[in-house]
Amino acid sequence: MPYVDRQNRICGFLDIEENESSGKFLRRYFILDTQPGSLVWYMDNPQNLPISADCVGSLKLTYISKVSDATKQRPKAEYCFVINAGMRKFFLQANDQQDLVDWVNALNKATKITVPKSYDGQHNVETQKALLDNLVPKKQVSYRTDIIGGVPIITQMQQERGEGQEGSERELLQRSHNQLPYFLGRPTQDKTVIKSGYCVKQGAVMRNWKRRYFLLEENSMSYFKSDLEKDPLRIIPLKEVHKVQECKQSDIMMRDNLFEVVTTSRTFYIQADSPEEMHSWIKAVSGAIVALRGPGRSAATMRQARRLSNPCIQRYTARIGECSTLLQLYTCLRRLTSCLSLVLLPVRCLYFCLLSHTVDLHNPS
Repeated sequence: MPYVDRQNRICGFLDIEENESSGKFLRRYFILDTQPGSLVWYMDNPQNLPISADCVGSLKLTYISKVSDATKQRPKAEYCFVINAGMRKFFLQANDQQDLVDWVNALNKATKITVPKSYDGQHNVETQKALLDNLVPKKQVSYRTDIIGGVPIITQMQQERGEGQEGSERELLQRSHNQLPYFLGRPTQDKTVIKSGYCVKQGAVMRNWKRRYFLLEENSMSYFKSDLEKDPLRIIPLKEVHKVQECKQSDIMMRDNLFEVVTTSRTFYIQADSPEEMHSWIKAVSGAIVALRGPGRSAATMRQARRLSNPCIQRYTARIGECSTLLQLYTCLRRLTSCLSLVLLPVRCLYFCLLSHTVDLHNPS
């Protein structure tokens, strides 16, 4: 679903056929900005890319004559629509039917008052030439991050991209990262998958933002480097999660659709692709926690229950009970001794008196 960011731009992920008539759609992040009058797309959300990263492609709104549904023209491509721009047609895929309608309406509204008038032949040729220049895919550049003296240094790496690497990239970026089923990338699991999809997470050390594949199960929430990986980078047990909520520091971090997962040892800051996706994650994780703990049971109650259910704690508690019983018995014996002492005191006095009288009888003065 497209959403409006802090700069009043319409943003969201779409799949685009960058090479005309190739039939291969690649996942890109689109930004519709009416101020400069352009539609640009990136490899990912620019907030997650290096500062010097440039867009993959761009299209001026003045070149767009019409945006319409293209499901009949491309029956094999789901939720497909087309942007007519001069002699070139751009075919794009939305995530669902509502996403398709929203993007078509937004693009048509943005280009409604900027549709070009009739041109003479020479002007038309120049326009088409400029359009083709803008449509040429730009070379992708890799970056390497080194830590020198505690300061991260980002350097550009010149690397030729082979066909195998491009194929791998297409495979990773192709068709709806948020809707890829879990069993496509890894063996079938016994645990029930509640929700899965791509989000952007802040690192613990460098505080940088990286795109990760998240998986929510009945007892845990884990994230992977991609949906094709088998081993997770980290597993977050739901029993350690205190709360999941929309991040109150999103204005400070300058991040849209940001929510936080607060655990015993750390707070995870996670950015979703849209507000709907953010609320969906919050609802799913909160529901899984409630299902795990049961209604009305807080994290403190669960920790106390787990502590008391520990065998070592139980043995320790039993020993304390035994010691308490012995202490009570010792106290009772002391009290009984004190009572006996009080009872025997008159008897002892009488005994000494009789003994003294007997001595006097045997030794008359």
